Formats: sequence, structure tokens, C-alpha cells
Amino acid sequence: MLAELAQWLVEMVLGYGYFGIYVLMSIESSFIPFPSEIVLIPAGYLASQGQMDMTLIVAVSLAGSLTGAFINYYLAFFIGRTFLERYGKFFFISQSALDKMDKYFDKHGHISTFIGRLIPGIRQLISIPAGLAKMNINVFALYSALGALIWSIVLVVIGYAVGENEELIKTYLHQITLATIGVLVVLGGVYYLLQRRRAKA
Repeated sequence: MLAELAQWLVEMVLGYGYFGIYVLMSIESSFIPFPSEIVLIPAGYLASQGQMDMTLIVAVSLAGSLTGAFINYYLAFFIGRTFLERYGKFFFISQSALDKMDKYFDKHGHISTFIGRLIPGIRQLISIPAGLAKMNINVFALYSALGALIWSIVLVVIGYAVGENEELIKTYLHQITLATIGVLVVLGGVYYLLQRRRAKA
């Protein structure tokens, strides 16, 4: 079953090319989240076969990820914020809670966005609180791009290295995910310590 799915994805990516990767990554980063590895690992495999270019795969993946991120950001910015300001009290979300969120994203939004883009299951959702808090769009775009770029490169390289071998993909993807989360914990700790030291200065 998995082998058939992998083969179907390889054929689909090959059939639609870079535009297909862009569309799928746009969807993946917005309103219909699904694992980005099912798009980029087959694309990396095709690159290993000389049928696609790794640089272009990463570029269109990044463009698609940002498109999806902006969709969620602006939906939350224009629709979600207005809705919560008007009806949030019925969901136990007060104006003071929104103000605290604004202050948090104003101070820590860059690191939250960057780290969030690297965590599976959260990477698609981090755009929503950023939009609700009206985070600076340029800062949001920069750190979203950095996180999405790293994640895209990791998945494409895995696909390039292990190809259609499902067991290797499972092993490497699991290890990469754990390593990424470990690095993020360390970065978060360093950031927290720096913020505390700056506050005491």
C-alpha cells in the first residue's frame, strides 16, 4: 500500500512538475495541512534520477510554503481578529488576552515563527496566531522563509539520498525530526537565557 502511494506521488510530481510542487506546498501550508514529506521526498528522489533539479525543487517549495503561510496569516489578520474582538468573550477570550498575545508576538514573534515552521503539526498553524497578533509582515515573512527553507532542504536531501526505500525514509525522517526538535529546544533555551540576561541589564 505504501509502495503504491509512493509510486503514485512520484508519478504525480513528475507529471505536474515544479508547478505541482508549488500548488501542493501552498495547500500543505494553509487550509488543508498534510505531511510535506509526501511531496518533497518523492521530488528529491526524482532529482537523484536526474529528472528534476534540487535547487528548483527547494525554490518552488519555499514559494509554495510562503503562499500558504500568507493565506493563513491574512485570514487570521482580517477575519479572525475582527471575529475575536467582537465575539471572543463568548469563547472566554478577553480583549486583555488578545493584548497579551500582541505583546508576546511583538517581542518573541520572530523566534516563535522560525521554530514553529520546523515542527511537524505546528508549522502549518503558526501563521494563525501571528496574523491574529498582527505581527509585522516583513518579520513574519523572513522567519517563515528561513524555517520553511531549512525544512524543505532536509526533506529533499532525504529523498535524494534514500530514494524510494520506505524503511530508510521512515528511519531517517524519524531521526531528523527528533534531532530538529532537540536543536529547537536548545535554541529556545538559549533564547530564553539571553532574554532574561537582557531584562536584568
